[in-house]
Amino acid sequence: MCNLEQLKIDLKALTEELTPLEWKLDNQFFQQLDGAQIQAGSLHVSGSIRKTVGFYELLLHVEGTVSVPCDRCLDPMNQPIATDLRLVVKLGEAYSEDDDIITVADAQPVLDTAWFIYEQAVLAVPIQHVHQPGECNDAMMRVLNEHSAARSSDADANKDTVDPRWAKLADLLTPESEG
Repeated sequence: MCNLEQLKIDLKALTEELTPLEWKLDNQFFQQLDGAQIQAGSLHVSGSIRKTVGFYELLLHVEGTVSVPCDRCLDPMNQPIATDLRLVVKLGEAYSEDDDIITVADAQPVLDTAWFIYEQAVLAVPIQHVHQPGECNDAMMRVLNEHSAARSSDADANKDTVDPRWAKLADLLTPESEG
């Protein structure tokens, strides 16, 4: 079970030393965030946060699998991901995300890392994600092949017919029109 409260870091409670962080995130994490790209998965997040003069440096390594739809058959598939996240955080008047620095309100010095971890997981998913050969949904692949064959035969038929406007232009190039 994943509680999003565990992903909140009280910045004022940190010491000057390196503070280790480790979380296991499951399907409930993705369901609670209600993100559109990833609905399920299993991630292991490890890293540390270091308090220095004027700011905090958060380093996280995110590794695991997420469930995304296959680009060919649309069935869910497990996609392995591994990525690193670095955040620089400082305390200020109000919360803001400028450039590479996140400002957390001094009145409520709590950094919620949940959405940052989710965004990093989404960015780690490859642009194209497809099942291994032979693992796609057979029924969907048959429909896809039928439509692909119909589309390619239509393109071949259109290749033989010439638009009459272009045919008139071709007449201009023939020697008969020079007279």
